[in-house]
Formats: sequence, structure tokens, C-alpha cells
Amino acid sequence: MKVSDRIILLQETLKNEHIDYYMIPTSDFHNSEYVSGYFKIREYFSGFTGSNGTLVISHDHAGLWTDGRYFVQAQKELEGSGIELFCMFEKGVLSIKEYLEQNMDDGEVLGFDGRVVTASYALNLEKALCNKNIKFKYDMDIAGGLWEKRPAIPASPIMILSEEICGQNVGEKLTLIREEMKKHQCSAHLLTKLDDLMWLFNIRGKDIECNPVAFSYGYITMTDAYLFVQKQAVSDDLKQYADKWKITLNDYDEIEEFLENVTVQGRILMDEKSVNCRLYGIVKDSAKIINAPNPSEKLKAIKNPVELEHMEKVYLKDSVAVTRFIYWLKKNIGKTPLNEYSASMHMDELRREIDGFLDLSFPTIGAYKENAAMMHYEATEAVNKELKPEGMFLVDSGGQYMGGTTDVTRTIVLGEISDIIKKHFTAVAVGMLRLSDAKFLYGCTGRNLDILARGPVWDMGIDYKCGTGHGIGYILNVHEGPQNIRWRYAEDAKEAVIEEGMVMSNEPGVYKEGSHGIRIENVIVAKNSEKNDDGQFMHFDTLTYVPIDLDGIDISVMQPKDIERLNDYHKKVYDKVSSYLNDEERDWLREVTRMIGASDKL
Repeated sequence: MKVSDRIILLQETLKNEHIDYYMIPTSDFHNSEYVSGYFKIREYFSGFTGSNGTLVISHDHAGLWTDGRYFVQAQKELEGSGIELFCMFEKGVLSIKEYLEQNMDDGEVLGFDGRVVTASYALNLEKALCNKNIKFKYDMDIAGGLWEKRPAIPASPIMILSEEICGQNVGEKLTLIREEMKKHQCSAHLLTKLDDLMWLFNIRGKDIECNPVAFSYGYITMTDAYLFVQKQAVSDDLKQYADKWKITLNDYDEIEEFLENVTVQGRILMDEKSVNCRLYGIVKDSAKIINAPNPSEKLKAIKNPVELEHMEKVYLKDSVAVTRFIYWLKKNIGKTPLNEYSASMHMDELRREIDGFLDLSFPTIGAYKENAAMMHYEATEAVNKELKPEGMFLVDSGGQYMGGTTDVTRTIVLGEISDIIKKHFTAVAVGMLRLSDAKFLYGCTGRNLDILARGPVWDMGIDYKCGTGHGIGYILNVHEGPQNIRWRYAEDAKEAVIEEGMVMSNEPGVYKEGSHGIRIENVIVAKNSEKNDDGQFMHFDTLTYVPIDLDGIDISVMQPKDIERLNDYHKKVYDKVSSYLNDEERDWLREVTRMIGASDKL
């Protein structure tokens, strides 16, 4: 069935159910960024495969909203579907809320599955549409019910992590959570965010591709801890582990019944931005809700010394693999038939050889020439572009290891590129290195630092439609908060102060539709510097050590300090990585990390 036919079928069903508008976000019951196949309803009804997007359907119209990472991709994938693309945050483009305000008539009905829409989002819509007496119907999964051969919800065995890997045991973490609950004067805490749950209970799963999480819920009181997991995921080891730490195991599907029957003595802490509105609706009728970020979010983001020690080791191994990949690609381009997919698969194989490898941290993005202008492009075995000794190949990849989660991007020059592309490449490299070299006062957020990375491309009258950096998980989601580096935030977003131990990506870029895309990404960790009368100063340590392609550098547009930063970085790359390479690879690395000067011609 074509996408356009699926839309028509859904529209007919909406009429029969007396629903005027229906909203399908990209989410699961836990507001996860990436979702398993069971929850890819928006993709099924639109054909758009990006990780972020919301489909809104009325009886005579369908629109899809997505962010700047996916404008080019969405335009291609929606072609012929009849779905209108709304490019979020662009001038003159209505938000979903504004679209509904303008198009819904008094007394009409807005429908959605309340399990995949957050309480915060639903409450904001309710407030915006209250003057029109709009009715909300969120107790049915109408779209999902029309999906033939819908995949099942995954239920992988749950893995227990040792204290030697985590640096803290469950008892210590629960004590920290309860201390935060006391500050909010709460006697209970509902936790539904999957990576927070994995961190708190020192467990991992495989229920979402590349994200080592298990579908679960948590309910914490001052004396008890309840963990709701799927029956198929429970082993004898997990039962013994739960008994040891006095954790009560319940079935995943029992969460609604549990909340309907549990008595809350006082107030309950929950984050309306992650709790779905179905669960919120149950709790609000029986307890005073305190809306605040999950305490685990910040605690998880500040990596402890044990985690950082493991991450440093893992990132070195990962950097060696990426360096070997670049050598392999440079050696074979034009000699061996290669395409985006086969090259990406080779990168994946090099990672799988690393001790402690668990999975990729996201599907590898291998994008050649104009395809790299699509930030989250993914080649397939059936659809890919041949690599030739010309232009550039962007590879964004990462791994999940027993000891860390990695994320790194390099744009590799395969042959001749234009002078303007070299200038773009150089601006991206300079911006990445300037942010890495930042020194700043404690209290800064990502908004304060974004200009360091974005400034060189802004100087050229260019912007990239995404943030500069995101938090990185520890054997967890490659994207995590609350920290990030960006200049523009959603109107209801709270900026997070950068704390010592927070790990972030640093990935400025240039994306020119139909021509080329450039991204250079390292991962950095915030550390304290000196403290004096002016305050606590901070800096970043780098975890990623992979050469930056000198074939893309135009020294003439670099400041002396920028050349110094590049040389210093390349010296560290050679010092850290070279001993893990064979003689031929080491000779190559020595050449591609050589010192350069203002008078050199590259």
C-alpha cells in the first residue's frame, strides 16, 4: 500500500471515529529519541525515516514537521505522498500549535495516542486551544490499529552491570535520588525515561536499536523501589539482584493499574516532559504533582571518575579504529570498487573487532558529496553512491562498549575539491578546535560557548541548522541531556550549566544542498581549571584522537593560533594512536599529522 493510500485509509477512519485532526509523533511510551519498529507509526504513514518528526492529519490535509537536520531528506522522502513539509523554526513556518490554532474550528476533536505524547506537550496544546473548546481524545491508538503486520514490542534479556564498571551501586544511587526528592518535599517519584532507569538500576537492555535500554518504568518512595519490566526480560540473575537491593519487580504492563491503586502520602515528583499524558492523567487525580527534571538526568550526565577512566580507554580504542579506517579508505579509493554502504560496513567491522564491543551507538552515516548535505543520511545496500577519487566522504559513526559510548565524525577528502569547499572545511575545523580550547567560568551554558564553534562559519555567512553539541551517555544513549551546546533553544527549554564531568560532542558543520556536507566531530569532557577571586574557571579535555584531513585545509584563511591548535591536536593524535598501528599505517599517520606552517602549500 502506498503512503498516499495509507493516509486516505486513516482519514476515513478518523471520520468514522468523529476525530477531526490526528497527531502522530515520533515517540514511544517513554518519549525516547529513537524508537523500536513497533513505534514507527509516523514512518509507516508518511514514508519519512528521520528520527524526529510529527505527522498531523485532518480529513483533507496531511502535514509533517521536522527539524533542520532532515529538511533535505524529508523533501525527498515525502515526494509524491501528498504530505506538506513544515520546516520547523524557519521564518514564516507555522509550528504544530500555531497550525492547529489557525485550522481547527470551535468544538472539534484532536486525537492522539496518549501513551506517546508527553504530559507537557499535551498540556501546552490544551492551553493553546482552550478558547476554541477543542476536545482531546487520547485513549486510542487509531493509527497503530491500521498498521498491517506491525512489529511486536521487543523484549530483550536485561543485563546487570557491575559496580566496577559503574562506579556506584544501586543503593548509593537511590540515596542520591531520595535526597533530591526531599528537596522537593516529595514522598514518591515516577520515573519513565529509559536511559535514566538504566543508569539508576545499573542495568542495560537491547529493546531499541543502538540504545542499550530495556522498556521499563520505575516508582521510588523513601523506603521502596519498584521496577516494571517485561516478563520475558527477567532472568534468575535479575531476580536475585532485585532481592539484594530490595527492588520489587513488577510486570511492565501493570504500570497503569499500579498507579491507579497506589496511595501517595504527600507529593509525587515527575518530569512532565518525559511522562506520557496517559500516566499523568492517572496520577493527577490522586496526588499533588511536582513537575521537575528527573534527578537522575543531571546525576547521570556528570560522569564519575570510574566512568571517565573507562571512557578514556574506550575512546582511544575507538579512535584507533577510525584512524585505521581513514588510512584504508585513502589507500583504496580509485583502486578498489567502493560505495557509501560498503565503506560504512568496513567502518562497522573495524569497531566490532574492538574488545568490549556491544553494538553501534547509531547506524553509521556514510555520505558522499551532495548526500552529506543531509545530516542524517543513511546509505543502504540497495541505494548508495559510488565513491570516486574526487570530492569528500563524510563518516559519522560510534560504538557501544563495555566501558563507554562513542561518537565521532570525520569528513575525508578523496580527491580534488574546489577552493570554496576548502574554505568551508577549514572553517569547520577551526571552529571545532576553538571550542575544544575554550576556557570559561563556571555557570556558563552551551549558549555561551556555541559562538566559538559556529563563529568561523557565521563569518562566511553560513549556518548549520542544528546544535553544535549534545551530551553523550555512558554505555547508554549517544544523545543525552541536560547539557548541550547551541545558541537557540525551544521556548520551554531550560539551559543546563556545564558541570565538571559532563561529556559532550563538538561538531560544527557546513551543509550545502546539492553540493557537499562537512562535519568534524570530537567528544570533549568538562574539567575544572584554577579557582580564584574571579570564580571557578573550566576547560575541556578531548577524548577523540583522529586526524583531521589536511587535504581539506586552506592555511591562508587560518589565524596563527588556529594553526597552532591544529598542530597541537595532531601531535597528540600521533602520540596516542601510533603505537597501535602497523608500520605502514604509522608512516602514513606521521605524514598526515605533520606540523604545518603559514607558508606551507597543502
